[in-house]
Amino acid sequence: MAFITFQPKDYFNTKLYTGTGSAASITGVGFQPDWVWVKDRGASNSHNLSDAVRGVTKTIFSDANATEVTDAQRLTSFNSDGFSVGTSTSWNASSNTYASWNWKANGQGSSNTDGTINTTYTSANTTSGFSISTYTGTGSNATVGHGLGQSPSVVMVKRLNDTSDWRIYFSALVPTMGNAQQLFLNRDAPADNDSQIWNNTAPTSSVFHVGTNAGSNASGGTYVAYCFAEKKGFSKFGSYTGNANADGPFLYTGFKPAFIMLKRTDTTGDWLMKDNKRPTVQNPVTSLLYPNKSDAEATGVNDADFLSNGYKIRTTGTAENASGGTYIYMCFAESPIVSSNGIPAVAR
Repeated sequence: MAFITFQPKDYFNTKLYTGTGSAASITGVGFQPDWVWVKDRGASNSHNLSDAVRGVTKTIFSDANATEVTDAQRLTSFNSDGFSVGTSTSWNASSNTYASWNWKANGQGSSNTDGTINTTYTSANTTSGFSISTYTGTGSNATVGHGLGQSPSVVMVKRLNDTSDWRIYFSALVPTMGNAQQLFLNRDAPADNDSQIWNNTAPTSSVFHVGTNAGSNASGGTYVAYCFAEKKGFSKFGSYTGNANADGPFLYTGFKPAFIMLKRTDTTGDWLMKDNKRPTVQNPVTSLLYPNKSDAEATGVNDADFLSNGYKIRTTGTAENASGGTYIYMCFAESPIVSSNGIPAVAR
């Protein structure tokens, strides 16, 4: 059994809210988040991502290669039980409905000197296996400290001061693609190889590697990196093969999922996001958002169940379950099978 000594809801939580059009505080997250990812569910607006390391006025977009923007009317503060928003319609249009996904790191953090590049700031939470780092590239092969104390399974990097695709290192791709592999969060493109993104080298317990590709290490380029190490009972990062059957693959996670993001990697396919708050009814989970697109929420497609110990696919859709298709996924827990309160998890 996956037993853990902390409550997942203290480190990750989905919070839904309705915009007011005026400055507002969003409460009910349950902790002070350090990374907030927000999407307008009903409108074609970009996904907005802000974090405590870069500061509250700074936003990047998962569905675009755009540079970082500074806007004091998007996120305005990180609070003890959530966050505050200004009047930006991307975060707070009157009567619009929003989903926010919230992760806890460790505040703004401080410089990490483990790598050949010293980070500007690294905010690391070794309990939940999540860190945020900012750094300036050198244009030469280098390493960057992540502060997790174990090798991350996922590294997501975005250049901030120039247009550049998101780059993702995903350890589940190593058996078939090696350490030169990359994924693009803002595109539906399949995984491909570039030895100069990660210098064809796996992350270690202290650093991840960058090569000479401008996507991860241009001279003078500024970057943010989000790193995730797998924690039993809280997070799972893996892969599976589709079967094109409504009785689809079962992904054992060791916990009841709160959130999953997945992507087909052998050919083109959108990223998909699901969580335990959309819809509010029981299984199946049918509400989708697409990290690589600004589209409004889709419903009634790509059915799946959030179970007490994993994720069960119940669709023949190729975005999630093509016959022989290969997929990767990131999953975070609502509750482990058994947690520190001794209460076993049950399906929705």
